[in-house]
Amino acid sequence: MGFFNQNMDSGRQRAIRVHITGLVQGVGFRPFIYRLAAKNKISGWVKNTTQGVYIQAVGESAHVDRFVREIKSHAPPAAEINNMEIIPSRTNGEQVFRILKSSGNKKDITEVSPDIAVCNDCLKDMQTQAHRINYPLINCTNCGPRFSIIKNIPYDRQQTTMSDFSLCDICLKEYNDVHDRRFHAQPVACNHCGPQYSLYSPDGKCIVPDNLPAKAASFIDNGKIIAIKGTGGFHLACDALNQTAVNRLRSSKLRESKPFAVLFPCLDTLREFAHLNHTEIKLLSSWTRPIVLLKGKHKLAAAVNAGLPSVGAILPYMPFHYLLFQHLKTKAIILTSGNLSREPVMIDRHQAMSKLGKVFDWLIDYNRDIYNRTDDSVIQAVDNKVQIIRRSRGFAPKPISMSLNVEGIFATGGELKNCFCIGKGNMAIMSQHIGDLKNMETLSFFEESARRTKDLFRFEPTLIATDLHPDYLTTDWSKRQNQEVTYVQHHHAHIASCLAEHHFPDNEYVIGLGFDGTGYGTDGCIWGSEIMLCNLQEFKRLGHFEYLPMPGGDKAVLEPWRMTLGCLFKVFGKNIPDSALRSFNHVEQASMEIVLKALENNIHITNTSGIGRLFDVVAFLLGICRHTSFEAEGPMRLEASLDHKCQSHYETNIDKNGIISIGPIIEGILHDLKKRISVGLISAKFHNTIIETTAKVISEYQAATSPKTVVLSGGAFQNRYLLSVMTKRLNEMELKVMTNQQVPANDGGIALGQLAVAAARRKSLCV
Repeated sequence: MGFFNQNMDSGRQRAIRVHITGLVQGVGFRPFIYRLAAKNKISGWVKNTTQGVYIQAVGESAHVDRFVREIKSHAPPAAEINNMEIIPSRTNGEQVFRILKSSGNKKDITEVSPDIAVCNDCLKDMQTQAHRINYPLINCTNCGPRFSIIKNIPYDRQQTTMSDFSLCDICLKEYNDVHDRRFHAQPVACNHCGPQYSLYSPDGKCIVPDNLPAKAASFIDNGKIIAIKGTGGFHLACDALNQTAVNRLRSSKLRESKPFAVLFPCLDTLREFAHLNHTEIKLLSSWTRPIVLLKGKHKLAAAVNAGLPSVGAILPYMPFHYLLFQHLKTKAIILTSGNLSREPVMIDRHQAMSKLGKVFDWLIDYNRDIYNRTDDSVIQAVDNKVQIIRRSRGFAPKPISMSLNVEGIFATGGELKNCFCIGKGNMAIMSQHIGDLKNMETLSFFEESARRTKDLFRFEPTLIATDLHPDYLTTDWSKRQNQEVTYVQHHHAHIASCLAEHHFPDNEYVIGLGFDGTGYGTDGCIWGSEIMLCNLQEFKRLGHFEYLPMPGGDKAVLEPWRMTLGCLFKVFGKNIPDSALRSFNHVEQASMEIVLKALENNIHITNTSGIGRLFDVVAFLLGICRHTSFEAEGPMRLEASLDHKCQSHYETNIDKNGIISIGPIIEGILHDLKKRISVGLISAKFHNTIIETTAKVISEYQAATSPKTVVLSGGAFQNRYLLSVMTKRLNEMELKVMTNQQVPANDGGIALGQLAVAAARRKSLCV
């Protein structure tokens, strides 16, 4: 904007051409520009293209200046301007300002808006506009479904699942009126012409009650479970204060103890059930409407969180949610994904009837198709910084800018919490949350989403980046694509994901801490406590926690007594202390003898340095997690139990190769158990030991030329205490700490790391 001259004659006409990239389609950007132009007496035009939004602006110099400033300062809430290029232009006799028809090269792409929570203006319209009174699918240019309904770009009605619904005369007038908030709102509809909700019994019989939200509320208040079609898939809902209903939902959904998300009507009600700070309030109220993990007040039914102190809270984001709470007596309802354990969320009524018919008492559907399914996103705030746990509705498919050219790279992600990623120019486009690739249903969802993402973004893969693990379904899928494949070590990908989103130079080194439960290592063992020296192209292990045997492989994750027995055998051999064996009183003696024999003869034993497995061992020894019903349950319960006032830790040994000995830690824990030290103190000492020994390895490596930046990534850093105290400890050592912010630190973010590593390797080959 340097060519603007504020001292020019205010009456002089000037023309400029503006090119804007970012999230500027599907968010009411063109009508916003039109109204802004009218306000500033600007003539010209605005149009969507597959390369972004272009504007021709002609007017008096001062008016043009103000117009440009206000594009950024007054943009719609969901819009995000990544770049705004302004160049001088020529006038072509423009007398008015127009919105031109969308255009563009088929190979170019623009950003696709995530789904947006219903706005306050629409909530008011739902009570005042005659044709939209209580219309449960109300929306406008500032809110409503986007990614979940789009089939192709540019984002026009005929390229969405709204194409089957013809606008009535009133909606058509609004759609064509540039001064109306629904001008070119592609999903615009009303009670007369839009999609409608219906109620179904489990046997598929359709019922049309006079007031469906009131009927649904009465079902919930009376202990029933209902399936409700949401923005990106079905939810299962019941009264979060009704222990019987929640227990029935758990047993029928095959979800033993993993916490449920809870929908609250407003912040004031939520404050009765959870503690809130400013950052959490901002997240809960944002247009993305994620589930936010909060410190609970133990007022919900005990079965909601199964003993964990946190609550996954979410505020209404669909009009139907608000209508429902107008009639509900209960103050909170469960709102969990409509699926069976480990399967994708369901989007089709017939499939939901078939698979979930024994779970719910009633089903609520609407007759607009979901094209791209999306789970609710999950977020927490640690030290007032945002940490994404699951990136899906409200975030996908928002791209992440890259400092490298990532064109043509497809990154498959990992096996757990899978998200894949594609590269377009200098943008990384992450998929929505896919899930754990442990069955054919989730693999089919992965393949379907990959095809649709390729079509939507005109993506042609030339290179595939995938995990080293030879048995992952993504590894097999990559081999079948007839493309060049590059393999990226799991923990290197974790660190690279953080480097990529922070635009860290690709050839500069950092110290990376890749802490999680499982990741295939270059030596064929399972890694997960990696202290690494790395950049985007390569890595070197500086240290890790000692390998422990995993009897029965993955069985040791589900049955932590196996992992614990393996650990004790590693530390004590056959002479395991009686005090330790008391923890196994509930385990069959015959099973223990079989595992001990396998350990002695090294049969079906996998070696792991995963920090998550060590957490499992300690949680088992402390008696707080004897059986794992969901991933990271042991570590979560261990974190929940710790005494935050404790600052002591266990002593341990670090050898010349940076390998941290487990024996002294286990011996210290057993000694404290014998002395009847509280579980909270032992848990805190264990956490502090992880932090102090890691800091010691880093300090012993440190030299004048060593990196001064440490990257923390991997699922273990979703542990608030571990992340917060580790960061403070490293800061005390005058080291800069970087963490994931735009993608999850868990396996949901490693596709971005794979993409970045592949791009850096490709770049190095071209130099």
